[in-house]
Amino acid sequence: MDVLQEGFTQGNLVVTSIIILGLVIVSLKANILDKTGIISASLLGLVVGGMGHWSWLLILLGFLLLSHRATKWRFEEKINLGLSESADGHRSWGNVIANGGMPGLVAVYAYITNDWEHGLWLFSAAVAVAASDTFASEIGSLDSNVKLITTLQPCEQGINGGYSPSGQKAAALGSIIISILTFCSWFIVEIDSASSEIVWGISASIAIAV
Repeated sequence: MDVLQEGFTQGNLVVTSIIILGLVIVSLKANILDKTGIISASLLGLVVGGMGHWSWLLILLGFLLLSHRATKWRFEEKINLGLSESADGHRSWGNVIANGGMPGLVAVYAYITNDWEHGLWLFSAAVAVAASDTFASEIGSLDSNVKLITTLQPCEQGINGGYSPSGQKAAALGSIIISILTFCSWFIVEIDSASSEIVWGISASIAIAV
């Protein structure tokens, strides 16, 4: 069973299912997503992992976990300033579609064109954009040095179109992290198929740990 082959192969689907199961368990324990968010993320995961590759799904999962950490950063201050979307920091289906919709479409495109090599980099770009936007919003919203991008004049914290020094740095950090995860994904797929047993061992260890 080759777990390094992209698309609807047995190995890819099995590992994809394991990762989605881990996503559901972690989301429930850490309250990262509500019920609609978990359902949406699971369906999106099937598309991304099944039509792309399970390593792509790890990139998306990494984004989800890191964006949750960014959301919870100085969370009480965000609550007091009215900058939080929910009372406990969880995300819903709308957030899943907004951030994962384009990566999902890229996975579909890669499957239809049978071009997963270029698809990976397109997928990475789509996730990096979402990560940059999320990090900039969550970190930069607490920066008092905010200016409106259209007028370059000072504006209120958290307003749409506002940018700040810390927000720009956070956006760069988000895209860099996704780039690193993408390189790891590319490296996994480039491993000789004889090393599939290693990947299976890692997947089994993750499943047991969860």
